[in-house]
Amino acid sequence: MNARLNTPVHSDQHAASYYAATANRQLAYPPLGGEQVADVCIVGGGFSGLNTAIELARKGFSVALLEAHQMGWGASGRNGGQLIRGVGHGVEQFEPVIGKEGVHAIKLMGLEAVEIVRQRVDEFAIDCDLTWGYCDLANKPAHLEGFAEDKAELESLGYRHELRLLQPEQMREVVGSDRYVGGMIDMGSGHLHPLNLALGEAAAAASLGVKLFEHSPVIRIDHGAEVKVHTAQGSVRAKTLVLTCNAYLNGLDPTLGGKVLPAGSYVIATEPLGAERAQALIPQNMALCDQRVALDYYRLSADNRLLFGGACHYSGRDPADIAAYMQPKMLEVFPDLKGVKIDYQWGGMIGIGANRLPQIGRLRDHSNVYYAQAYAGHGVNATHLAGKLLAEAISGQQGSGFELFDKVPHMTFPGGKHLRSPLLALGMAWYRLKEAVGLV
Repeated sequence: MNARLNTPVHSDQHAASYYAATANRQLAYPPLGGEQVADVCIVGGGFSGLNTAIELARKGFSVALLEAHQMGWGASGRNGGQLIRGVGHGVEQFEPVIGKEGVHAIKLMGLEAVEIVRQRVDEFAIDCDLTWGYCDLANKPAHLEGFAEDKAELESLGYRHELRLLQPEQMREVVGSDRYVGGMIDMGSGHLHPLNLALGEAAAAASLGVKLFEHSPVIRIDHGAEVKVHTAQGSVRAKTLVLTCNAYLNGLDPTLGGKVLPAGSYVIATEPLGAERAQALIPQNMALCDQRVALDYYRLSADNRLLFGGACHYSGRDPADIAAYMQPKMLEVFPDLKGVKIDYQWGGMIGIGANRLPQIGRLRDHSNVYYAQAYAGHGVNATHLAGKLLAEAISGQQGSGFELFDKVPHMTFPGGKHLRSPLLALGMAWYRLKEAVGLV
């Protein structure tokens, strides 16, 4: 094992990931000091916060953004790097609240979200290894039937990218494994280097005049017609506050905190495999993801490593050795990788909501406080959509998709701060057992 594996999972610096080791920008922004005044204060320097800042700056707002650690430190800079169409799961369940037209609009926004990322990368020339091509993997025939339904619906929505169903005998076209019984190729989704995307967007925000502050955790918020956001060494006065901390809200707002559950997700990166061996694993260099409750997702890096992720944990405790925990899962898919070295292991928290729809809205008790969180592991595109919607709402734009998301109620997880994670972990263990015996 490489010595890099001994670095702690969480620290004030970026996780000791493949992404941090291959970051193509070394950015540094000062801690907040003294009192700043802005139209909008944003808390959270991930994709949601940075894209909200970019959109607001373009609309003429002055923006101050506070990040407790470094830009892209959380899930934005350490996720699996899969850019997959859609937001939310089972959007039809919200029809009683937002109507059929609202459901249709959210489905279209799920397609738009990927295009926002595409446009951001193109406009600011962000070097983040953006590669197109993704395949859903069927673990059983029922999944393949579901893919056929997905394909028909996407085509009815006017999806303009190639979609192709794969039968069992065609699976070797996309993955060098016999584990799957079918799949669906989507050439409008893909994968990228998420930390380089986040760093590129931070630079873009700064170029538009956004004031970025790192190592500036918020310790108190004074609410009112004007908010005052306090850190240990300074404060920001603003007309509007945006909270985009997601799984790292850390009690900053108890109401929001009760509606999002931090869940651990983990990734390992192999040593470079060489072009020939890497191509044998994933012949078309696509991102891939299966359909199990404890799903596997994986892809190749630009230097031909396999990045393999999954194992969503609700216990709040990271595995003592992520590589030892994840490598057997990788070998179940690719047994020929036995003996391959694992160069990097890392993890982090994603935000899960009870209904699996991103939570984008405004606090009822404080109408000048907006938020976005709970992307359920699909945040690379949904965060970018959230930034657009938040900026539209703050600028007073009517008819924005923000209003649809804001209407959807979100359940507070039962059990309080200390019991909600164990209760959900127990529930998920039961669901995985049902899956194992073929009941789901």
